Amino acid sequence: MARVLINIDVDDLARAEAFYTAAFGLRAGRRFGAGGVELLGAEAPLFLLARPAGSAPHHGAAAARDYGRHWTPLHLDFAVDDLDAAMRDVLAAGALAEGEVRASTWGRIATFADPWGHGFCLIEFSARGYDAVADAG
Repeated sequence: MARVLINIDVDDLARAEAFYTAAFGLRAGRRFGAGGVELLGAEAPLFLLARPAGSAPHHGAAAARDYGRHWTPLHLDFAVDDLDAAMRDVLAAGALAEGEVRASTWGRIATFADPWGHGFCLIEFSARGYDAVADAG
């Protein structure tokens, strides 16, 4: 079975650690010198990796790292028990709100960006959660 590890590139490791611990109640685990820190407290560990803006994400990459707001189809969703309280926490930590809270049969969702331009969502599930929209198949 594969394990999921979440890696988040940032250009200011101390600031990112402060953001992610305040926003999501995570705590620092192992440190990897000036290059990274493991954050614990979620279902999968998050690794903040110090990578300067403008650096190449891999050898031969056509684009360089850019920490302005960017869109990618891969993003993080944080399931929370109290959406309103979680929204206050991430905003106080420095997240940028993007749009209004949306409601669905499965729950409520709010979208944000962290200070490095990475999008994420906060989700408060209803009692049935995704079962409210899942096919029985």
